Amino acid sequence: MPGLDNNFRTWYFLLMTALAIQLTHPTAQADSDEHLISLFLYEKSPHTIRAYTLEIRRFQAYVGKPLQAVTLGDLQAFVSTLSGSDNTKARTTAALKSLLTFGQELGYLQYNVGAALKRRKVRETLSQRILTESQVIHMIELEKNPRNRALLRTLYLAGLRNSEASNLRWSDLIARDAGEGQLSIFGKGGKTRVILVPASLWAELQAIRGEARPEDPVFLSMQKGPLCGWAIVKVVRDAAQRAGIKANVTPHWLRHCHASHSLDRNAPMHLVKETLGHASLQTTSLYTHARPGESSAKYLPS
Repeated sequence: MPGLDNNFRTWYFLLMTALAIQLTHPTAQADSDEHLISLFLYEKSPHTIRAYTLEIRRFQAYVGKPLQAVTLGDLQAFVSTLSGSDNTKARTTAALKSLLTFGQELGYLQYNVGAALKRRKVRETLSQRILTESQVIHMIELEKNPRNRALLRTLYLAGLRNSEASNLRWSDLIARDAGEGQLSIFGKGGKTRVILVPASLWAELQAIRGEARPEDPVFLSMQKGPLCGWAIVKVVRDAAQRAGIKANVTPHWLRHCHASHSLDRNAPMHLVKETLGHASLQTTSLYTHARPGESSAKYLPS
């Protein structure tokens, strides 16, 4: 730059160098592994926090070094030690890849070694977790406890997740015309969705309310608090056993059944997506592949 003195040239050079460094190496938003992990888990659901924390702690114990010193070899070696189902291994890999990506985005990690780690391919088993309509109806019919029956019907007809049923309060329920009602659900990803429920379910829910206040849980435990996740699992498993279902049925199976059965009955896919709170139609479309209505096999001699 002609005409400029040496001091200005030096100042200008240092300024441009600092800006270049800032652009390529953003100021770190975390000052330790624990700080990074806390930022990573911030505002995730309690279930996700528990699952991710367990996987991250296992990884930290295995490598025995700070995240900034972790190499791709460390990550690959840890993944090779994982046991359990393919889905479990895939969840662990996804959790670690997500943490390392987050660490680089915040400037805490210089390199994202997880980017080179391929996600494990898992066998799709969704079809194995979808009961028939008659099986679900049988589960509900054999349930004699009014609260548990209302819970089963809500999980199925509204397609709720376990945590969504546990967190449901009477203030989330609003009456609609023709005896119907609606549920306001604060679900996964911090998203709120409103679900219209039929008059039969609305009446059943009102029948178990008693003198409950608006802030009280809809599904009350013996301790007068909300029915917790494991208790909801027990209600569903007991109902499945009474119905003679041998599989290890969980509350999420009823959510799968909601999606599959409503699509079988020609419900619009976008409506199923909105009811269940899926992030995309691609997720909802998985149910059409899990239970196809047609097959070329039917056209062959048998």
